[in-house]
Amino acid sequence: MNIYVSGEYKTKNETWDVEDSPWKAEQIFKLLQKNNISAKNYCEIGCGAGEILVQLSQKLPDRNFFGYDIAPQLKDFWQARAKDNIKFYCSDFLETDNYYDVLMFVDVIEHIEDYIGFLKKIKNKGDLKIFNFPLEIFAVKALLGHKFLDSRKRYGHLHYFNKDICLAVLQDLNFEIIDYFYAPSAIDLAETSKSISYGSKLLKLPRIILSQLSVDLTAKLLGGYSLFILSR
Repeated sequence: MNIYVSGEYKTKNETWDVEDSPWKAEQIFKLLQKNNISAKNYCEIGCGAGEILVQLSQKLPDRNFFGYDIAPQLKDFWQARAKDNIKFYCSDFLETDNYYDVLMFVDVIEHIEDYIGFLKKIKNKGDLKIFNFPLEIFAVKALLGHKFLDSRKRYGHLHYFNKDICLAVLQDLNFEIIDYFYAPSAIDLAETSKSISYGSKLLKLPRIILSQLSVDLTAKLLGGYSLFILSR
């Protein structure tokens, strides 16, 4: 039994990162606005507590939102968040025949054992796809090799990415990359997120300073960024 169904993940991450959801929803909303996306139906696979969908529904009140996750413990979160235009399903999205205008995968791909096979299967289950990858391959983390194991043990991260790997994987699978941008998660969320370590918080100021020179260089050396991608 995997850690999400068994409840092990919830034991280690009681809030399911709800405190980060407004920020993540804002990044998605910016991506939608920048590219003039006016889709009707949005579906998040691996939706966790569902707070990203709630936040998006407030920004897009006339749209419909759907969330899928396999963890039964999430039903308590969903009861307080479900509305006429927000529906949740405790099931494997791949086992459905449903098709949505926009599919969203926010901090999900790194958890999936066969993520290449997963990406192949979801490609034709929606028109547009939005991905958020935490960028965990950077110089400081590579020097502190145990940090990769920390991510694996606490969050269930099985794979690690940088910008180039994210884009190459999607392009190799014939996804059309429409747009992408770096998002400074460890800068913006340093004071509020429970998932950002004390050591990472100490790097907030160096990240801010170096990012004035180059965000790409900052992500490669000091980390603290994720990559939001819009694709088809």
